[in-house]
Amino acid sequence: MFLKKLTINNGSTLIRDIRFHKGLNLIVDETRTSDRRESGNNVGKTTVLRLIDYCFGSDGTNIYKDTEFKGKSNTQIEQFLKNNNIVISMTLKEELESAESREIIVRRNFLSRSDKILEINGEKQTINEFPKKLKALIFKSSHEKPKLRQIFAKNIRDEKNRIANTLMVLSPYTTIEEYESLFLFWLGIEVDVHARKQQLLREQITEKNLLDRLKREASLSQIEQSLIVVYRTIDELTEKKNSFDVNKNFEEELDELNQIKRQINERTTSVSNLELRRELIIESKTELENEVSFVDRQRIRALYKEAKLLIPELQKSFEDTVMFHNQMIQKKVEYITKEIPTLESELVATKRKVSELLALEKKLARKLKKSGVVEELQRIISDLNKVFESKGTLEEQKRLWELSVKRLADNEIELTKINAGIDSKEDLIQERITDFNKYFSKMSSMLYGEHFVLSSDMHERGYKLKISSLSGNLGAGKKKGQIAAFDLAYIQFADAQGIECLHFVLQDQIENVHDNQINNLLTEIVAEVNCQYILPVLRDKLPVDIDVDQYEVVSLSQSDKLFRLL
Repeated sequence: MFLKKLTINNGSTLIRDIRFHKGLNLIVDETRTSDRRESGNNVGKTTVLRLIDYCFGSDGTNIYKDTEFKGKSNTQIEQFLKNNNIVISMTLKEELESAESREIIVRRNFLSRSDKILEINGEKQTINEFPKKLKALIFKSSHEKPKLRQIFAKNIRDEKNRIANTLMVLSPYTTIEEYESLFLFWLGIEVDVHARKQQLLREQITEKNLLDRLKREASLSQIEQSLIVVYRTIDELTEKKNSFDVNKNFEEELDELNQIKRQINERTTSVSNLELRRELIIESKTELENEVSFVDRQRIRALYKEAKLLIPELQKSFEDTVMFHNQMIQKKVEYITKEIPTLESELVATKRKVSELLALEKKLARKLKKSGVVEELQRIISDLNKVFESKGTLEEQKRLWELSVKRLADNEIELTKINAGIDSKEDLIQERITDFNKYFSKMSSMLYGEHFVLSSDMHERGYKLKISSLSGNLGAGKKKGQIAAFDLAYIQFADAQGIECLHFVLQDQIENVHDNQINNLLTEIVAEVNCQYILPVLRDKLPVDIDVDQYEVVSLSQSDKLFRLL
């Protein structure tokens, strides 16, 4: 799919109509950097990339909020977008040169509820169905993993982690198994097991936590030995009880009483189990909440400003990381506590039934006492009931132990099968990586006279990809050149393999690349690839021998900003 156009409308009024073509596309900022009174930071060149990202399902907050300081908004832009019917429309096309080729048109606005627009080809979409439908249309895939926004994260490089990292383009907290599904998808190897694998790994953590809690209470051996003693005690007390010579009516009434006591025992055990489950959940919730970070943000901000002077390429603010961490913790808390209302309801109902049975037990016990039952028999029955309660508790602990161990074993068996299925594709994975390196190594050599190489690394939790460089660590400019080489080489590789892909790359901050590489990249390499290379740039930061007007798709300045606001 190619990017045909992006339009911005205020109701029926057209604000921008940006048409894209094959090859190099420049979003040009005309601001003169030599004039210190002017700044190119707010004319909207990067916003074009973020509007395209919005059409692929982002929440859009980075359009009007500073990505480094999350609380700081451009109030004018935010109000403009939310107080008007600003509609962003993106058109994708299978072949730009063919009028008959398939198109995908996405329309979104920034309003809510009944005024909200979220459409694909004129059909309204829910926020949950939107990425699934778009993934199916673009990549012809209905599998749950990887998600749409993960797949194209490398195509829209506007955020710091995407600009600075060639492969690790997702959140810093993304798991290896999430990356495995993404990397295999990029290689054209789609395995419909990654959603299940990730679920199994989450369940494995939960079961291990439960087993650790059970171990703190008592070992399985302790429980089993205690049960042997309890069974023997029950046999001894039962034999004593049966040795009493009582009348027939007493036996029937005692039978009834024992049945009630058994019901009380069963329900009391249920209460214990429910309370244990609730306690485990609350304990997990507390442990998670204790992981929430509370820091002196003023001191951290001062520290990071000082660190920024020493390390200009510092990627994330501490506050940003803390906020993301706390949000992840909150989601986990919500997930593990969703069972509590049901547990509470069951507890109330079970305790109510226990109260009813206890009242009935008391009534029958009084009747039996009037029947002339000896105190010794009552004591034996009381002891027997207590032992039965212990038996119920111990048997439940044993059941939980055995169930948890079985679940972990079953979990491991299924994970082993899934991993074996993925491992069986090892030859194909290496074959695809080899084919990709034909393009990647050639392109990096054209840029730097050096061969970058993609390789795989099998981790116990899944496949990882990595890029090696003979020169060791890369500077910021060379790193961006490596990213460009990777993204463009991927399009060549995907076309050769018949893998569905986006044929456009949007890359911000390309100015850090040396002029020699920029010339080579923009005028030679891009022309060899069936792609669109879309860059927001300051005009006077580009090499003078590049014909900017030839590649320009939109020109912005302080007097003509993207949304045409003063």
